[in-house]
Amino acid sequence: MATKYHNLSDYNPQEMPDKNIVAQQRYGIVVSDWNSEITFALLQGAIDVLIDNGVKQENIIVKHVPGAFELTFAAQKMMNENLHAIIAIGCVIQGDTPHFTYICQGVTEGLSVLNAQMGNNCPIIFSVLTTDTLEQAQDRAGGKLGNKGAEGAVTAIKMANF
Repeated sequence: MATKYHNLSDYNPQEMPDKNIVAQQRYGIVVSDWNSEITFALLQGAIDVLIDNGVKQENIIVKHVPGAFELTFAAQKMMNENLHAIIAIGCVIQGDTPHFTYICQGVTEGLSVLNAQMGNNCPIIFSVLTTDTLEQAQDRAGGKLGNKGAEGAVTAIKMANF
């Protein structure tokens, strides 16, 4: 029996915060250049959704890092840039060594700690794919399962206006 897939990135624009409010906000995106075929598609999805929901292009600050592990450091630095939310975008694909596990665990824990810091009024959104195969990543970077970067932007807007 074939599995039926649906695009998980669909959202109801009527449920989003007022565009006049969002137009006054600043958003940061930190993106890993590793697996750029995937991460740059996620980045574009995030930017498109931010703009579609009223964020001005000049109020989207994008910073690049070499790999997913560096997302935590970059997100921490971006917390000082008067942003309403930060989207961390990366892609880690399972390989033949335990490196995958260590990177995924480090990024997840690092971003979680930043989100939990006392006084942090800037939510950090986890848009890091952790997949077994390149095909699974492609499915989530604009493929049959939507774009997790776009989903991260929806989440960022909602959390910035929580």
